[in-house]
Amino acid sequence: MTEHGNLRYAILALALGAFAIGTSEFAAMGLLPYFAGDLGITEPQAGHVISAYALGVVIGAPLTSIMGARLPRRRYLAALMAFYGVMNLAAAVLPGLAALTGMRFLAGLPHGGFLGVAMLYAADALPREHRARGAAQVIMGLTVANIVGVPLAGWLGQSVGWRWGFALPGFIALLSAWLILKVAPRVGGNPDARPWDELQALRNPRVLWLLAVGAIGFGGFFAVYAFLTAAMIATTQAPAYAIPLALGVFGVGGTLGTWVAGRLTERVGQIRAAYISLAAMAATQGFASLAVGNWQMMVLSSFLLAAGAGLVIPLQTRLMDVAGRAQNMAAAMNHAAFNAANALGPFLAGLALTAGWGWASSGYVGIALTAAGALVLTMAVWHDRASGAVADCA
Repeated sequence: MTEHGNLRYAILALALGAFAIGTSEFAAMGLLPYFAGDLGITEPQAGHVISAYALGVVIGAPLTSIMGARLPRRRYLAALMAFYGVMNLAAAVLPGLAALTGMRFLAGLPHGGFLGVAMLYAADALPREHRARGAAQVIMGLTVANIVGVPLAGWLGQSVGWRWGFALPGFIALLSAWLILKVAPRVGGNPDARPWDELQALRNPRVLWLLAVGAIGFGGFFAVYAFLTAAMIATTQAPAYAIPLALGVFGVGGTLGTWVAGRLTERVGQIRAAYISLAAMAATQGFASLAVGNWQMMVLSSFLLAAGAGLVIPLQTRLMDVAGRAQNMAAAMNHAAFNAANALGPFLAGLALTAGWGWASSGYVGIALTAAGALVLTMAVWHDRASGAVADCA
């Protein structure tokens, strides 16, 4: 098997892993009212299960990058995906809130390492000017998950039981791990790699500024989406098919938005594409607040939220330019930053809900976080200029 002979199938296997991650991560938000009711807790309390997963991603990204620095990428990615599958299956079968929270935390550990290195794998296989497109090919697995996997998990949660919503991505993850071992090119690891050198990414201010953009700016997206299903149930008399429909159109919007983000980044540059993504996110979050109480408009809001959320693509390709030799760490930490956003957004929106500000308040929290992300991006550009670095502002 040559290094690139099965590259197309390898990317599909990696995208299937991203599909499993997307199904697990986003289905948990749609399943929130069901496991909250079954476990006898409130929706804001159930949000801690989502935050535990996000915390696992944040902690796991640097750990997995250090542990996997010398491993062949094929084995590294397959091992991470196998672990992910086992932890999801454990979340599905173990009883009680503590077990669910703990297994979701453990499931989050390989998330950033897998997606970051998988996107690097695909991006490195393409010419430099098409790296954003390569990264998008893998991340499309996340968005397609929201067309197929998340609605299916939501249907299972409604009709069979919420635990099946976690079992489904567990089985898919194990299949992805097997396929990666079967079809990914057998490329040796780097015996000269120094695992602790990966930590240099965390000392690079250009990397840290970009990670802050994702951690803060994308929090607005999660502030709205985490409570979208609960808000629809609480404020409308939506038919039973409305929630799976909302989850399905979310996937369509995300797939379209990711495709557009990849090409937009190639056309206008990373920084401009990031600003455009942040502006689109703020607009869709405002629409989400206005849509509360009307289930048809909330379904449309789900589509628009996902379509505007392409920020990961320009940030990921920007990190490739500024991370130097610490590519694995920077790529993994980008996904850790987005999952820090997944913890921050629902936490702040939960505080607003607990304070009695109403379901529309999640959109207001979202706009504030997205605006803060745009401010941090501006500060990142200023830092590049002040330090003499060439900023991609074209």
